[in-house]
Amino acid sequence: MTTLSFEAAGAARDAVEAKVPGLVRDEVAARLLAQDPTLWGPDAEAEAAIRLGWLNPSEHSRPLLGQIRALRDELAAEGVTRVVLAGMGGSSLAPEVITRTAGVDLTVLDSTDPDSVAAALAEDLAGTVIVVSSKSGSTVETDSQRRAFEDAFTKAGINAASRIVVVTDPGSPLDGAAREAGYRAVFNADPNVGGRYSALTAFGLVPSGLAGADIEALLDAGEDTAEILSENDADNIGLALGAALGGTDPLRNKIVIVDEGSGLAGFPDWAEQLIAESTGKLGTGLLPVAVEPGAPEILSGAPDVLVVRITAPDSDALPEGNQVVVSGSLGAQMMLWEYATAVAGRLLGINPFDQPDVEAAKKAARGLLDAQPKPAAPSFVDGNIEVRADPALLGGADTLEGALRALLQQLGEDGYLSIQAYLDRTAQAPLEQLRPELAQLTGRPVTFGWGPRFLHSTGQFHKGGPAQGAYLQITGTPARDVPIPGRPFTFGELIAAQAAGDAQVLVDQGRPVLRLNLLDRGAGAAQLTETIKGLSKDGN
Repeated sequence: MTTLSFEAAGAARDAVEAKVPGLVRDEVAARLLAQDPTLWGPDAEAEAAIRLGWLNPSEHSRPLLGQIRALRDELAAEGVTRVVLAGMGGSSLAPEVITRTAGVDLTVLDSTDPDSVAAALAEDLAGTVIVVSSKSGSTVETDSQRRAFEDAFTKAGINAASRIVVVTDPGSPLDGAAREAGYRAVFNADPNVGGRYSALTAFGLVPSGLAGADIEALLDAGEDTAEILSENDADNIGLALGAALGGTDPLRNKIVIVDEGSGLAGFPDWAEQLIAESTGKLGTGLLPVAVEPGAPEILSGAPDVLVVRITAPDSDALPEGNQVVVSGSLGAQMMLWEYATAVAGRLLGINPFDQPDVEAAKKAARGLLDAQPKPAAPSFVDGNIEVRADPALLGGADTLEGALRALLQQLGEDGYLSIQAYLDRTAQAPLEQLRPELAQLTGRPVTFGWGPRFLHSTGQFHKGGPAQGAYLQITGTPARDVPIPGRPFTFGELIAAQAAGDAQVLVDQGRPVLRLNLLDRGAGAAQLTETIKGLSKDGN
C-alpha cells in the first residue's frame, strides 16, 4: 500500500486553498489520467501530445523487469558486477537516487571532466558493464563516454560489444548503431516520455536493476500513486503540491528543498532537474535550491522563498512559516513530483515538457569545438587562479577577492547565486561547502551544480527563467587529458568548450558571469575557499 503525506503552511497553504478548487473544477486530475495534451494551452499541445506516457509507466516498463533481471544474472555469472552508467540529466539523476536509496553500487559517469573519466576507466575494467543511456541517441557527453569505454575494453582484450548495454528511444541514431554493432543488449524506452519524467521508464530501471535495486517495488509504488492521483477531488495530494509550487501569490519562485531523514538519498538533486528544466522558461519558472538541514535559506524568511521538507513516512514533522512537508516511498515520491510539476506548469502558463534554452549552450559549445579557438587571455591571474569576466563587471578589480565582491554586488533583493563547478565531483567534493558559506554571506539562495550535468537541469532556468541570477563558474586544469576515440577533440577540450559556451550564452543575455580557472586544482580550490571565508569574516 502506497503511503504519501503532505502538509502546507503559510503562503503554500494559501496557494492550495486558492488554486486547488479551480484545478478540480477544470477536471485536471481526470484529464491527466486521460493524457489530455490541451491542459497547458495551444502552444504546448503538440509537445504534450507526445510527452505524457509517464502517467502510465506500467505499459512499457513492466515487460522490462524480467529482461533486466535475466541480463543481471547473466553478467553476474560471467563475473561482471560493476555497473557504470553513461548518461546525462534525467538519464543519470534518477538511477543515482534509486541506487543510493537502495544501497547498491552504481558508478554514475555524467561528466566530461578528464579526471572523472580517467577514474571511471581505471577501476576494475574486467568486471565492468557500461550502460549507455541517451533518449536522443546523440548526446555528445554520452557518446564520448561510450567511445572511451569501447576503446578501453578493446585494448584490454575484452570483447567490447559484450560489455555495452544501451537504453534509448526506438529509432534513434544510437538504437540502430548499437544493434548493428552487436552490443550486449538494447532497451527501448517509451518515446512518449521526456528525459526528466523518465524515472520509472527504462532510463531509470535498466541501470538501477542491473546494479541490484528492487525496481519492481519501485514501479509498483509509482503505479499505485498514479492511481491515487487520478481522483478529481480537493484531497488530491498531487494537485495540492502542484498548487503550492506554482500557485503562490506573489510567486515564491525559489523552491528550497531539504532532506530531513527521508531515506531517499539524493532526492533533492533529482527534483531539482525535474522542476528547473520543466518550468524555467518564458521569463518565469521555479528555481529549486537543494540544501542541507539548517541551511541559511531555510531560516531566511525571504518573500521569494518556499521551503519544502522531505521527511520519512513515520515523521511527525509539521510545516512552519511558508513551508511544505512531504513524505513517501521513492517510487511514490517520483510519481508525485512529476505530476505536481506538470500541474505547476499549468498554473505558471508554460509548457512543462520542452527545454528551449538548453540547446543554446550546446550550440555554443559545438561552435567552439569546430573553431578550436585559443582560450581568451584571463583578465588577471591571482595566485593559482585565472580570473575572467567582463571589464564592466570587474569594475577595476584586480584580485580574486575584488572580483568575487564585484559579482556578489550584482545580486538584487530577488536574486540568486549559481555556483557551477566543471570539475571532478568526487575529488573536488569539498567545494560544495562554498554553497552554505555564500548563502550565509549574501542572504540569498545559492545553488551548486557540477558541470556539465547542471546544463541538463538548472541550466534551462538560468537562461529561460527570470533575469535574477549571478553566476560563478569554476573550471580547472586536469591532471592529464583523455582522448575521445574517433573525435578531433579530447575530454579536456570538450568540457572547456561546454563551460565557455554556456558562459557566453549567459553573457549574451546580460547575465553577470565570473569565470575562475584553477591552474592547480588542489591549491586553487584551497585559495578560493580561503578567500570566500575571508569575505564571510568581513561580513560584506
